[in-house]
Amino acid sequence: MEISALYHFPVKSLQGHKCKSLSLDQFGAINDRRWMLVDHDNQFVTQRKLRAMAQLKATAIGEGLRLENAEGERIEIRQPGSEAEVKTVRVWSDDVSTRDAGDDAAHWLSGQLQTPVRLVAMGEEFHRPLEAPRADRQVSFADAAPLLVISQPSLDDLNSRLTEPVSMLRFRPNLVVSGCEPFAEDHWKTLTIHTHDGPLVFDCTHPCARCAIPGLHPFTGRAQKEPLRTLASYRRWEDGQIYFGMNLAPATAGQTGDPNPVTIHLGDRVEVR
Repeated sequence: MEISALYHFPVKSLQGHKCKSLSLDQFGAINDRRWMLVDHDNQFVTQRKLRAMAQLKATAIGEGLRLENAEGERIEIRQPGSEAEVKTVRVWSDDVSTRDAGDDAAHWLSGQLQTPVRLVAMGEEFHRPLEAPRADRQVSFADAAPLLVISQPSLDDLNSRLTEPVSMLRFRPNLVVSGCEPFAEDHWKTLTIHTHDGPLVFDCTHPCARCAIPGLHPFTGRAQKEPLRTLASYRRWEDGQIYFGMNLAPATAGQTGDPNPVTIHLGDRVEVR
């Protein structure tokens, strides 16, 4: 088994992109889901509420972020510093301290989405532990865990049942693994990636229950019946949820700001148990 694709999503629920490597710290992939949009009540906002978010691409650059729309209009935003406003916001059931990214970012994004939003970022005071029994681990603005892995054979199995295949971007994983059976990830307990820096071990925390976002086109936000209708026909478990992918928490990752973070590359060998 090996890493066959890597994905990076700097802003929660905006477009991400493929990449050749991912460096890690205790929150997951560095600069992945470290920014988030919030509404006037400081509640997190995703494509579930604003489908037009799918039309905006986010790329981490140097000490900040570049946002771009489908017409190529863009804005670059610096990482908020110690002088930036500290804002308490809610992501799911967690209240977390963030740094506001400023009026320029809020004005540009609000115009693109035709509704008032603000952009916030993780700062030094950010703290969001995983649920017990892994409360000693941290997670960024990601839904449930620092990282998500999906096997390529699982997507291939799904696409073999669809009239029109879908891309892996529908499911927004960080890691894609090849060389296993479809849905083998359902049963993994630990995953070890043999990187250039040495072995990197992950705990497989829980299978990923899917929301409505895989039913939205990843570049337009247009709602579609597939692939969720087909997934529901054979991936709906006894609890009524549709599952696709496995959540991960690094067991051996460096700290934020580590000058030599552990890095995953395409082609790295993967072992599971």
